[in-house]
Amino acid sequence: MSTGKSLALAVAVSLFASAAVGGGRPGFGKPIREADLALWDMSIGPDGKGLPPGSGTAAQGAAIYAEKCEACHGKDGEGGRNATLANAPGKSERTMALYVPNATTIFDFTRRAMPWPQPKSLTSDETYALTAYILARNKVIGENEVMNADTLPKVQMPNRNGFVSRYPQKH
Repeated sequence: MSTGKSLALAVAVSLFASAAVGGGRPGFGKPIREADLALWDMSIGPDGKGLPPGSGTAAQGAAIYAEKCEACHGKDGEGGRNATLANAPGKSERTMALYVPNATTIFDFTRRAMPWPQPKSLTSDETYALTAYILARNKVIGENEVMNADTLPKVQMPNRNGFVSRYPQKH
């Protein structure tokens, strides 16, 4: 038997034996650690449960927006390559801030998915500030209101009673 065939046979037998010892499991990956899982366990409910410490204002959000969001969402959120976040004067298109029933949804989505292409890279303060900026640009909150874990869930969204889910709950 050639050296190459002997080596191939030895590798095959070794893999077969290790699979048998492992109870038929292929042995790929490793168990997830609680600390790693916590990075993904970041859901925010309508009541604000799960909101992290931190705060931000629309003015702080404007600076962050210009640096990290404007390239995709346009000047002042009024339209770019991606979704319009705020209506230009005289327009009344549906934006996320005017559509979702809870302000916490904006925070949750922004924290999970933005900015492209580095999702989950914003700090909690940056996310609160960007949320405040989007809400203020849509005249949902005042320019000087501070958004944090206490104030954000209390924001009264324009569509809070008119939202119809694509996935209604079954009773």
